[in-house]
Amino acid sequence: MIAIIGGSGVDEITDMAESIEKKIVDTEYGSVQVSLFEIEGKEVVFLPRHSEGHTCPPHKINFKANIMALKELGVSQILATNAVGSVDLEIGPGSIVIPDDFLDFTVNRDRTFYDDDVVHIDMSEPYCNRLRNALLENSDCVNGGLVDGGTHICTEGPRFETPSEIRMFKMIGGTVVGMTTLPEAVLAREKEMCYASIAIVSNYCTSIAKHKLGVEEIIEIMAVKKEELISLLFNTIKNLPVDYDCECHHALGDAEF
Repeated sequence: MIAIIGGSGVDEITDMAESIEKKIVDTEYGSVQVSLFEIEGKEVVFLPRHSEGHTCPPHKINFKANIMALKELGVSQILATNAVGSVDLEIGPGSIVIPDDFLDFTVNRDRTFYDDDVVHIDMSEPYCNRLRNALLENSDCVNGGLVDGGTHICTEGPRFETPSEIRMFKMIGGTVVGMTTLPEAVLAREKEMCYASIAIVSNYCTSIAKHKLGVEEIIEIMAVKKEELISLLFNTIKNLPVDYDCECHHALGDAEF
């Protein structure tokens, strides 16, 4: 089973389904609402990261409940969408980045399922390269810039970053900055699920841009890129092989002590 984790706009991919089942999944970490449907005969789950109606701010998302709900449903692959800001003038609003690394600057999030066990998950490839390549191979529908690779810096939010923070992020190798990829990507690896991110650049970051940032421009860019994003997800899912193996599914092999 394949999952899409995303926000407003991406949920319209369910319009391509013949039938949709809404379901509440109860986990030990909380309850999660999802939509179940099919794309080209493949079972798909859509999970609105910010809850239905985009009502949950990034620093309050129950990431552990979300990932556990997908695991309990039988999900093995996750395609996540993330709205981000760019620290690079060459990667402007409307660009899509398929990151291959991240830096975690969150501060108060529950980051692991293993608080009571000694488990060390390898993160040499922070995002699933098999899924990343699948996205890149199905990206003909994307107009404008599509960036293969990059470092996704995740901050706590909900505020935007200061000019000094952005200058630091740029100096240490950041490509884009957002608030939602972590600990999501790590929790997915801990549950041995493949995870890749589609990072949509909605704005330049503070001090990179020549004006103050606002939520409005993020909404505007996401609306413009919506059709491309849905096509990218649809085509990727349609062409994913049914029979496959991946290192992500064996992440706990040498991780437990």
